Amino acid sequence: MHEKIKKRGRKPKETPEGRKREILEIVDKNCEPVSILNRESIHKKGLFHKIVHVFLFNEKGEIYLQKKSPLVDENPGLWTSSASGHVLAGEGALISAQRELREELSLKVKLKKVLKLPPSEETNMQCISLFVGYTKKIPKPNPLEIEEGGFFTIEKVEHLLQTNPEIFSPTFRFLWKKYWENVSQKSQQEK
Repeated sequence: MHEKIKKRGRKPKETPEGRKREILEIVDKNCEPVSILNRESIHKKGLFHKIVHVFLFNEKGEIYLQKKSPLVDENPGLWTSSASGHVLAGEGALISAQRELREELSLKVKLKKVLKLPPSEETNMQCISLFVGYTKKIPKPNPLEIEEGGFFTIEKVEHLLQTNPEIFSPTFRFLWKKYWENVSQKSQQEK
């Protein structure tokens, strides 16, 4: 039976078993949809699909990072982006990013897409849209998905990536590098 969990007055959140049944779009190498299938089958077959990541910054320029709960099926116990998740079939990337931010951190903020990366080994065969947002609010992590979280200075993240890269998800490490390359290129173009 399809169970739902209710925790601390939040809307019911699907169980890990329910998440495996989510219907996602299979995409081609250009991130164009070609079919649909459940999440578990897509992962087992290594098919291309879409995900979103959000980098959320505060007024001090610090980034919020979350440590995934040991209960989640992807990257349990690892630090990663502020919010992330799969794009459901028929759902746009922006709507998906906003949904993930709401589900994981109970926040609603304006988001801007800064990167779109095609599926590759570095992206774990996923088409990734990276969004950036800014907040003055304190995130409220969903304990079903997040073990802990907090705001970190850019310098602290860089230090941890150099000294303990294994504490971060591979996708986050890749996105962090790509994001700062993109920021650097844009600032060079503006000069």
